[in-house]
Amino acid sequence: MQLTGATAGPDIIADRFPAHPPVPDDRHILSDGVDRYVGNHLLIDLSGAQRTDDLRHVEDALRRCVAAASATLLNIYLHHFTPNGGISGVVVLAESHISIHSWPEREFAAIDMFMCGAAEPRNAIPVLQEAFAPSGIAVHEYRRGLGWV
Repeated sequence: MQLTGATAGPDIIADRFPAHPPVPDDRHILSDGVDRYVGNHLLIDLSGAQRTDDLRHVEDALRRCVAAASATLLNIYLHHFTPNGGISGVVVLAESHISIHSWPEREFAAIDMFMCGAAEPRNAIPVLQEAFAPSGIAVHEYRRGLGWV
């Protein structure tokens, strides 16, 4: 099949840029003096959470989390589901990401925060507590890449 205006060969964006061999870069590697790892990953469950169906409120809370963690916002995408009003979304950071999934009918939200470099995801926990007034909060922290980098 002939396509009008088609060019010969594939137009792959990666082909427009020269290839470079990987260069070791430890700027984003963390260390506690004994172990090295690529970043801190927090898995946060909020129970009894309020306002998790309010799109503007959720976006504002996530933006405040970015600031509290001293991270760099690149992009934010949120989707508001119907009919229950749940919100799923991702905040793309230079240091990695924050994601949220909410079930307002269950007063529950699951939030992941993965950050490398100097960003401090734990500093965002008080923002979540203030924004969503949960009756319960569980935080599990993982050091990603521990033993691999």
